[in-house]
Amino acid sequence: MIPFEVVHEVLKFPFAAFVLAAALAESKASAQTEFLVWLGTNTIVLQEPSRFLLSDDKNLGFRPVHHTLVGSRYDTQLDSFWKLIYQYCNVPEDRIFPMKTHVDGITIRPYFNAGMLITRPEKELFKTWSDTFFRVYQEPSLQEIYRQDERYTIFFHQAVLSGIILSTFTSDEIQELPPTYNYPIHLFTEDMTDHRPSSLEELVTIRHEGFYKDPQWMKKMPAREALKQWLVRQLNEFYPADFS
Repeated sequence: MIPFEVVHEVLKFPFAAFVLAAALAESKASAQTEFLVWLGTNTIVLQEPSRFLLSDDKNLGFRPVHHTLVGSRYDTQLDSFWKLIYQYCNVPEDRIFPMKTHVDGITIRPYFNAGMLITRPEKELFKTWSDTFFRVYQEPSLQEIYRQDERYTIFFHQAVLSGIILSTFTSDEIQELPPTYNYPIHLFTEDMTDHRPSSLEELVTIRHEGFYKDPQWMKKMPAREALKQWLVRQLNEFYPADFS
């Protein structure tokens, strides 16, 4: 664990510290490793994530967002929020392509999940993300949008990340990983896509939002008993205060 200082005022804005941490991790990894794998703390790795090893022609591995939420549907005009994101991030129009969300299967403009990214540290993607985030997040034009819907504040970091990815890499440089990566197990019952797993054993990495707080989670979890018991042991170790 590497501690770092954050101005208290910054902590008030959702995920600002998360963005800073990503940039710090990238700076530490620079010239030390070929790939930097950035995972949300609610990630569980179930199998060897071999797809994290990108081919030589790829500079980013990603998964789309789980839900559309503040995302921009591909068949609609850009709203004021995404117009500002593209403006602040200098997104070329010819780099916008259709992408399907992980769980609700909606076709949207590129909107990348910030909880799982594989990149090359020398590309300084996270530094650019952080620099841009803190340059614009308090702009008056954005403040007005934040007041309209708090989700714009919550997911601002992810929207800026998406803009920076589009301005930094061409579509040929990025690789969408299979839906067995970064699977949101807490959204399993909402998943109506054709890649919904029949069992957790099919998945490589999963994300969770405290599914274990449901007293019936063992019965609801689509997994064999061996994996369920392994999860119990891991949850007891890493979330002793929350797990029951």
